[in-house]
Amino acid sequence: MRTLPLVVDLDGTLIRTDMLHESVLRCLRDNPLATLRFPGWLSRGKAALKRQLAERLDFEPSCLPYNLELLAWLRQQHTQGRRLILCTASDLSIATSIAKHLDIFVEVIASDGVTNLAGKHKAEALAQRFGRAGFDYAGNSGADLAVWQLARRAIVVNASAALAKKAEGYCQLERVFPAPISGFFAWFRLLRAHQWLKNSLLFVPLLAAHQITNLETWLALLLAFFSFSLCASSVYLANDLLDLESDRQHPRKCKRPFASGLIPVWLGVVLSPLLLLCSLALAWQVGGTFFPWLVFYFGLASAYSWGIKRLILLDCLTLAMLYTLRIVAGAAAASIMLSFWLLAFSVFLFLSLAFVKRYAELQIQLLKAQQKVHGRGYYTSDAPLVQMMGITSGYAAVLVLALYLNSNTVVHLYRAPEFVWGAVPVMLFWVSWMWMQAHRGEMHDDPLIFAIKDKASLLAGVVFAAVLAIGTVGRPW
Repeated sequence: MRTLPLVVDLDGTLIRTDMLHESVLRCLRDNPLATLRFPGWLSRGKAALKRQLAERLDFEPSCLPYNLELLAWLRQQHTQGRRLILCTASDLSIATSIAKHLDIFVEVIASDGVTNLAGKHKAEALAQRFGRAGFDYAGNSGADLAVWQLARRAIVVNASAALAKKAEGYCQLERVFPAPISGFFAWFRLLRAHQWLKNSLLFVPLLAAHQITNLETWLALLLAFFSFSLCASSVYLANDLLDLESDRQHPRKCKRPFASGLIPVWLGVVLSPLLLLCSLALAWQVGGTFFPWLVFYFGLASAYSWGIKRLILLDCLTLAMLYTLRIVAGAAAASIMLSFWLLAFSVFLFLSLAFVKRYAELQIQLLKAQQKVHGRGYYTSDAPLVQMMGITSGYAAVLVLALYLNSNTVVHLYRAPEFVWGAVPVMLFWVSWMWMQAHRGEMHDDPLIFAIKDKASLLAGVVFAAVLAIGTVGRPW
């Protein structure tokens, strides 16, 4: 039997994403005003919309989330002399760029700005080009059934067993490449539920004011905690959608569900606003001034994701503010007046952690011999200055803490204020330790993840809490 050409679909088959969805997101991020022209482009047909978006899309083919198992098999087929044709509903310019990068396809057939090469249109084009049953086809969706009706063999990729069975009813089934399993852990990572730990800062004003026996306030803060967590996850989803290209060039972030293609990006577009609505509904129930503070946090976090994170210094200042806003919102939910000391300490400490985050990212880029961090405003040569500013901010936080412990407020709040002074060397150690680990290149690019896994940080936290507890209740002997 003669070897027939193998036609391969692109979106959802060769790559674990959809270039139309990514083009829309990129346009929304880089040129929001252009989205107002979407209806006009779409009125001329879906192919025209794809052409307009493709002309505005600057992407790196090497960073796309390829189906590596399928790609390895295709390379093997190519080595054995099989003719491979890339056929996709994506625009011709995008498909050509990807085919050139892979260097295994002898021909590219794609949407041309007039005809949207999907479903029946793709089937007709392939039948006209190769004849009925004159080609084998690799696809992934129900729209590909029209193609398999005219193909000799089917290669089913990233699809359900039901679709594979339908394809087998039309032509001979050559091979199946199963879809990756996106279980609970994938959704846990997608929502970044581990980051909800940051929202425990909402309880800091309650603890600092020594009102831990107020049950009604605890209930309000628990409601506020879940409201803030859903809001944060909504922002994280939007951030991941707008930062796909940068994430794919990062050694760890490339494994995120959207960046790796484990979960389709359109789900994020739907899920993000739903999480926000649930968050706002919970916030409304908290009462007080918590709702406007949550809205302000969402606006600032969205601005950070949209563009502030690409602005040097402002990005770290904004990160520090986002941390501090959790404390402010907690005070609002608990109806507690915040002190200047707590706010000043929080701003300096979180600014130091923000610089730790940036410094760790710069360290990674230095190891890769890069001059600039993709999607950020920093050059790798900025690392020493970032380190200096971060250490200074951390020590400023310790200084604020020391001045606070020497104030009259401490005498009234603590039975044994002399013991509370032990918090200063503990905090001084922890700040120094974090920066020492960052300097050695052992810091995770998320300081929170590092802190909850680092034994020294956990021990420092226990000692810090113990010192405050002894100062509060008095000497245990």
